[in-house]
Amino acid sequence: MAINKNHEFEELDGVKCCIVERAVTPDRAQFLKTLLEGNGYTVVVSGIIPKAAPVPPPAEGETPAPPSPPPAPTQFTVGVTDMTFNTINAIFGRLLRTKEGHVVTLAYWKQNEIISNDEVPYFEF
Repeated sequence: MAINKNHEFEELDGVKCCIVERAVTPDRAQFLKTLLEGNGYTVVVSGIIPKAAPVPPPAEGETPAPPSPPPAPTQFTVGVTDMTFNTINAIFGRLLRTKEGHVVTLAYWKQNEIISNDEVPYFEF
């Protein structure tokens, strides 16, 4: 059980993980996975399967339709296996680095900037 909303735990694909972000797009999941793996974390990305619409019962005398395959996930949950990981602490504690060696800023984490400009403090934006 999490102490607060910023430090949640869940089992993703059979692995106990600290949740980084929920309900993200495939592009965002790939960005986070690349960034976190570059910082030495083991990342688990699990797809959120959307609920299928209920199938109406067949009319009398009709054969039931075969079950349709589950839809492909469109949103993902990203987690790391390090239980001490906290997104807020990692960003504002300047613990994460880009592949170029720059400190990950909040704007870079949110993908508002392509290059992390760690020389300007976040509170001056």
